[in-house]
Amino acid sequence: MMKKLNFVKFAYFAFSAHKYSDYLASYKTECMTITNFTRPSTIQEGDTIGILSTARAIEQEELLKAKKHLNEKGFNVIYGATIGAKHHQFAGDDELRLNDLQTMIDTPEVDAIICARGGYGTARLLEQINWSNFKENPKWIMGYSDITALHNALSQMGIMSLHGIMPINIKDDESKQALDKALAIMCGQSSFSLDLQSHKLNHSAPARGILTGGNLSMLYSLRGTKYDFESRQRILFIEDLDEYLYHIDRMMVNFKLSHILTNISALVVGGMTDMNDNTIAYGYTAEEIIESHMEEDIPLFFNAPFGHFPGNHPLVCGAQGNISNENNQWRLNYKL
Repeated sequence: MMKKLNFVKFAYFAFSAHKYSDYLASYKTECMTITNFTRPSTIQEGDTIGILSTARAIEQEELLKAKKHLNEKGFNVIYGATIGAKHHQFAGDDELRLNDLQTMIDTPEVDAIICARGGYGTARLLEQINWSNFKENPKWIMGYSDITALHNALSQMGIMSLHGIMPINIKDDESKQALDKALAIMCGQSSFSLDLQSHKLNHSAPARGILTGGNLSMLYSLRGTKYDFESRQRILFIEDLDEYLYHIDRMMVNFKLSHILTNISALVVGGMTDMNDNTIAYGYTAEEIIESHMEEDIPLFFNAPFGHFPGNHPLVCGAQGNISNENNQWRLNYKL
């Protein structure tokens, strides 16, 4: 009887191990790293750019300078139904914001989409978006901050998107120049570069990888979901605004424990703007917190020119990135 029980146990565990190995093989196939991204269609003068809000409410008056600048560059501009709409803090309820985005995605006459602002609310729409038409005819979608949710979703499909300045930010020459740089990419520019500033906490070293990232809090909030980001063979870029310092530490601990910080090719940190502290000081800056969780052999650069400020340089999620030292200047170059 004992021999029979032992045989049954052996057979059960052998079967379970076989099924688990099948599961792992299937999982690895489903989660294979995407290395070749599709570039959305190029736009040109006379094309139409749609502006909408997937997050916080915004009025047309806040978009006038951006619309005027886009018109001067030769583009038609249309507003979505979310512009001027309000449901509590949102630009309309979830249904309105979803329908507005879906309409812009599915309308062939809309050649590119720029999100008017961030705030919060984009992730609430992810599960209901129908990307079928978009996959057949991808168009540029641009934004940052809360729009990181859309960048993650598009990266999962292997489609490039633009992490760049939004219409609410267009107020002066510096912000207009940042918009012009993003428009140049939408119009066909195939390469771009950012100078990486010297910083006492930098781990300056060359690196190669696909660009991925965005707002740190949004990346953290999507961890463990199907909209999580890939870290292998990636140059991860992050920025954030108005966060408590201990929150920065919490998020970086998550990245460390899940091996993101050792999987990535490099980490590039943009603006960590208007950080908050408690009555009893946390004791470290955001940059010091981030550096404390990084291994010495992973390239790390701070104060890169992107984030919540007028000179928010564009980054293309899905582009091939290369960090190198050119004539004593560290630079992030990327190609589409």
